[in-house]
Amino acid sequence: MTRNDKVQPAIGLTLAAAVGAAWLAIHLGGIFFWQWRPSTVPLAMLLIAVQAWLSTGLFIIAHDCMHGSLAPGRPRLSAAIGALTLGAYAALSYRALLPKHLAHHAAPGTESDPDFHPGEPRRLVPWFIRFFRGYYTHGQILRITIVAIGYMLLGASFINIVIFWAVPAVLALVQLFVFGTYLPHRHADQPFADEHRARSNSLSPLGSLATCFHFGGYHHEHHLSPGTPWWRLPRVRRDLPAISMKHTA
Repeated sequence: MTRNDKVQPAIGLTLAAAVGAAWLAIHLGGIFFWQWRPSTVPLAMLLIAVQAWLSTGLFIIAHDCMHGSLAPGRPRLSAAIGALTLGAYAALSYRALLPKHLAHHAAPGTESDPDFHPGEPRRLVPWFIRFFRGYYTHGQILRITIVAIGYMLLGASFINIVIFWAVPAVLALVQLFVFGTYLPHRHADQPFADEHRARSNSLSPLGSLATCFHFGGYHHEHHLSPGTPWWRLPRVRRDLPAISMKHTA
């Protein structure tokens, strides 16, 4: 076992735990303990923005689980963490999303890609609607409803559930779609570099982290090396500068 084999799970699991703990603190604190006063509204807006980013992080953690990069060699642990993070984010099913994401990597930007809109490869709104319909199900809505009812039985207010869970989840969905799917895979006048049909963008590492946990800034690198966890994607660009920098948008 190499040093990287030992270090990668430790770093990945530590970062996942930090993102999950921060998300849970805002989630429970906001839903069960937030008191609305004029003076608390600005802080609530800030917490919503932070929670949206952390919700994006939950999805990216599950995404790494799908590629086996969070805990290499431990598929059961990866599946359990992926199911937990997707469930917390928006009651999504890891088992249902896994084959769809693998299909995306098998044929990105084609009619066989569930994340792509072959009829509207450039327009954001039609593509987003198709994307939303493909991932959000009646079962998910039922699960969210059951949890929300449980929260209210424990004393939470409906408005707090909406503000501190539903709103950040929707904002994260938009963030994931725009930076992690639409911008990297939309058609443009400049052709794609290879069969991955993906582009990275020219954001700084900090901007890439802030927008989509590096899945916008380094999306082509992700397709070149899908087994690389999100926090190591900038290193892929450094290791392959001639390839990755050539294909930034």
